[in-house]
Amino acid sequence: MAFPGTYNFNYYAGDTFEFFVYPKNSTGGVFDDLSQYEPLFVVTTSRGASASVIDSLDITEASASVQSGDHVSCTIKPVGGRKLTAPSYFYDLQIENTSASSSSFGKVYTLLTGTITVTQDAKVT
Repeated sequence: MAFPGTYNFNYYAGDTFEFFVYPKNSTGGVFDDLSQYEPLFVVTTSRGASASVIDSLDITEASASVQSGDHVSCTIKPVGGRKLTAPSYFYDLQIENTSASSSSFGKVYTLLTGTITVTQDAKVT
C-alpha cells in the first residue's frame, strides 16, 4: 500500500464539505476491514513539529467515520467550517486499528494528506 495520497481542495467557509476515501492494497483489493479502525481527521495551521491543531474543530464539526467497512467518510460541517479563515490549512486523515483481537492492533496509517484553501463567505461571521 502506498500511503499517503494527496488531495488538496478548495473550501467555501461555512458550507458542508464531504469526501470519501477507499483505501486499496497493492493488488487493487480492499485494504482491510476498516470497521476495526478508528479514523481521525486532523486540521492544522502548518506542517511539522510546531503545527497547531485547530482545537475548535472537534469531532462533531470535522469528522471521519468508517462506512460499510471499506471506506472512510470525511466531513467538515458548517459550524466548524465557519472557524476556518482564509487563506489555507493542512490536514491528515489517519486510521488506527483499535481491535485488540486483530493482528493489526495498534497500527496507524496516514491515508490522505493535503491542503485546504479557504474562501470566505460574505455571510460568515
